[in-house]
Order: sequence, then structure tokens, then C-alpha cells
Amino acid sequence: MDNNDIVIRLRYALDIKDQDMVEVFELGGHDFTKGQVQKILTKADDDADAESDEEFEDEHHIKCTNSMLESFLNGLITFKRGPQETKPGQPEKPNRMIKNYSSVNNVMLKKVKIALKLTSEDIIDILEEAGVKITKGEVSALLRKEGHKNYKVFGDQYARNFLKGLTLKYRG
Repeated sequence: MDNNDIVIRLRYALDIKDQDMVEVFELGGHDFTKGQVQKILTKADDDADAESDEEFEDEHHIKCTNSMLESFLNGLITFKRGPQETKPGQPEKPNRMIKNYSSVNNVMLKKVKIALKLTSEDIIDILEEAGVKITKGEVSALLRKEGHKNYKVFGDQYARNFLKGLTLKYRG
């Protein structure tokens, strides 16, 4: 599952309009026009390498890079919850959480959890709606920081089912 697919599925599941998509990207630090957002929301016709983070653009499609996806997810948090005020003495946030292709789904899960104020039980229910049984301990492992001894990769199949469950929950 590539980054464009994640953005497309999240947009559909949460019923985000085109103009709101432009605002979400803007809140995350990427300025796109409505036309550019629509090009991100199309599936690629080519066989471009899904793991590269190079920008790819043609007249009908813009490849969503890891930094663009993370900007979208950060913008989604701000869009849904409002801007966060920094407190004095609070450490600065790391620039990017998505370090490689294998961490994309885990970061997506964490940021969607924050944006929608989901609990571990909510995540279990969402996955259950899509037909996947998962325990609270497994959810905890998926939400851990990469490199932690109990960290577990959130595979593409789980990510697809999570996004399918979100769609069922929010769109009926």
C-alpha cells in the first residue's frame, strides 16, 4: 500500500472535502492547490518504486512522499483537534517520525489515533468491524516507538483493514 493510497482511504473514511484537504496539508506545512491535492488523490498508472521518497509528478498524478504523508497526518491532527500550544520547557518534537517505508503504517496508526482521540479499545473495535481480531497487547506493541524491544510492525494488510474499519465506523 503506497502513501497515495493511505491518503485516499483516509480522506474517504473521514469524508474530508477537497478544500479541507488543502487546509489539512497547509496545517501540516505543505502548501498545495486544490488541483495538486486532486492529483495526489489519484492512483498512479506507472510502476514507480513505492519505497522511494523522491517526488514524482506528471500531468495526472503526484506521488505522495513520506514527508508529504507525515505533513498530511500532522495537519489532520491540527485540523481535528486544533493547534497545540507549546508550554515553556517542553522539548521540541522530532522533525519526522517516518524514517523508512516499514514505519509508515505504524506512524499512520499513531497519528490517526491522536487525531480522532481513539483509545486502544476503539482501535480493537475498528479492526474487529473489518474482521480482524487483535488483543490490547498487540495494539500496544503497534503503538510503541520503533526500536523498542516489544515494537511490532503494522503490516499493509492490518493497515488496509484498519482503514476499512474506519470507513465502516464513520461512513456506515
